[in-house]
Amino acid sequence: MALVKTEPYESNFKLLEDKILERAAEIMQQRYMRRGAIHSPSTATDFLKAKLGAYEREVFAVLYLDSQNRVIEYEELFFGTINSASVYPREVIKSVLNRNAASIIIAHNHPSGDPTPSQADKLITNKLEKALSLIDVPVLDHIVIGESCVSFAHEGLLNIEIVN
Repeated sequence: MALVKTEPYESNFKLLEDKILERAAEIMQQRYMRRGAIHSPSTATDFLKAKLGAYEREVFAVLYLDSQNRVIEYEELFFGTINSASVYPREVIKSVLNRNAASIIIAHNHPSGDPTPSQADKLITNKLEKALSLIDVPVLDHIVIGESCVSFAHEGLLNIEIVN
C-alpha cells in the first residue's frame, strides 16, 4: 500500500519547515550579534540567505555594522510585492543614524529565484551609496538573494570605493 500525501499534510509540513528555517535564522543572528564580524561577502550571504530566502514577496533589509564590521542589528526595512519593493533613502539614512552604524550591508530577495540584479536594483544601490556617503557611511555590499546569491561587491557593481 502506497502512502498518499494529502493537502493538509503538505500544508503542515510546510509550516514545520518554515518554523525550522525561522529558528535557524534566529540562531545565526544571535551568533553574529554576539561575536560575529562580517569579513567577506560569503559570511554576509550565509546570514542573509537564512533570513530572506523563504519570503514569497520582496523584502529589503539592512545589516548595520560597527567600525569593526560587527553586526549591530539586522532590520527588514521595506516590504513589497512578488517582484518589487519601494526603498526610501531617507528612511535608510534615519535608521543608520539611529543605530550609529559605521557601515551597512543592504540586501533583498527575489522571490522568482533569479538573483540577477535588475536595473532598479542597481539604481537604488547607487542612490543609497551617494546619500550615505554624505554622512560617511559606506555601503559595503548589496546582496540579492534567490536560488543562489549575487554580491554587488563581488561582481564589482558598487560605485563608491571602500577604504578599510
